[in-house]
Amino acid sequence: MNEDDIIKRIRVLYPDAAIDIQGEGCDFEVFVISNTFQGMPIVKRQQSILHLFAAELADGKLHALSIRAKTYAEMEEAKSHLVQLEI
Repeated sequence: MNEDDIIKRIRVLYPDAAIDIQGEGCDFEVFVISNTFQGMPIVKRQQSILHLFAAELADGKLHALSIRAKTYAEMEEAKSHLVQLEI
């Protein structure tokens, strides 16, 4: 599985998503930002994406898929906290 395949599959469920992927082969870390996550617990966000790759995870085509999923507002809030930490 490659990065383009992963992005295409996530975009089917989250068309507004900004997606960043690190990794190669069968081990990836995926960072997804989508407003669709609004009100959704973190575990449900991760499960919704993992579900898209259940077959590949089961048969070993994907060994590991780490997921970070946030809304655009959560990203802005995180940026504002980082700015406050600057001295």
